[in-house]
Amino acid sequence: MSRVSELIDTILVGNRAALELYNRAFVVSAFGGITNKLLEHKKTGAAGVYALFAQADAEHGWLDALEDVSCAMLAINADMFNEPDDCASANTFVHERIEGARHCLLDLQRLCSYGHFQLIEHMQTIREMLSALGEAHSAYNLALLLRRNGVNARFVDLTGWRDGERVSLEERIVAAFGDVDPTTELPIVTGYAQCREGLMKEFDRGYSEVTFAALAALSQAGEAIIHKEFHLSSADPRLVGAENVRKIGRTNYDVADQLSNLGMEAIHPKAAKRLRQAGVPLRVTNAFDPGDPGTLIDSAHAEKPGVEIVTGLPVIRLEVFEQDMVGVKGYDASILEILTRHRIRIISKTSNANAIVHHVDANLKSIRRFERDLCERFPAADVRAMAETG
Repeated sequence: MSRVSELIDTILVGNRAALELYNRAFVVSAFGGITNKLLEHKKTGAAGVYALFAQADAEHGWLDALEDVSCAMLAINADMFNEPDDCASANTFVHERIEGARHCLLDLQRLCSYGHFQLIEHMQTIREMLSALGEAHSAYNLALLLRRNGVNARFVDLTGWRDGERVSLEERIVAAFGDVDPTTELPIVTGYAQCREGLMKEFDRGYSEVTFAALAALSQAGEAIIHKEFHLSSADPRLVGAENVRKIGRTNYDVADQLSNLGMEAIHPKAAKRLRQAGVPLRVTNAFDPGDPGTLIDSAHAEKPGVEIVTGLPVIRLEVFEQDMVGVKGYDASILEILTRHRIRIISKTSNANAIVHHVDANLKSIRRFERDLCERFPAADVRAMAETG
């Protein structure tokens, strides 16, 4: 969302005639860097508002961090809007949301100073409320900018701001779109949606794809389109160079799931499942190459089977060897139970008469705990761990 002016000239407006602007909806994420400031830095782990608030010894350090978020949002507004009225409207929106969050957190902090209330019980809700500020800011701004460019854009707020109702994701979307006319309005939708399920509880910062997929399925969209910085390619162009990769062009949801299992998500597997079950094809395009149709992902299998993409992941090879395993039930289930208990992610699995091998994505501490528990259950088993690239 950080290159809005370019997006207006391409995927949002471009050369489209008046009627071509509508019968679409855009689900947007926060502007670059804002969610890092609100929560914690995704790569470095540097504390944002949420992390500072969670630290009991940080006192009111989170207030300074929240003020930093406000300044960053206002700077984005100043850079984004040439019209003073638009900038003033965007600034008012930021002040309202930031001040609302500030008062809420201060009140909660005071409440939890009493022994009957525990802050830990509210941290997931706080995380969702803070994250929602970023999505609301970008969606509001984009709708405002599009209206200035002659598009009848509409800000659709799914964040549940000052809404006391506990509804499902589907109910939240249906209610928000109740009076939206997609033939004459262009909905700009927040990627975060407040709902009974609590999106961040399962998806953490990947919630926007879930909202996107739910909206596409509920609206029976002809296509769901994800606009990325690069095409979905045979390798990462940032690692090997754009000249050394090729666009995938066409693949299916099964391949997308395999890529996701190796950490190369075109879309979150549960979001892809929602689209697949609804019969909605997914298209992944380069937002800055509007003339290219990108890559289509649907349920159809390739007419000519072949290698579509080569990828790898550093994994640990966990081999459990037991000479007396052959013909005995229970080994497989026990190994899986221990892996699950230690939250070790399985990438792939093979087995033969006397050995079961799992390729896993885990840290050394979890591997050592697995080895200890397995040897307690099967003292005669030989457990070997080896680093590989899978």
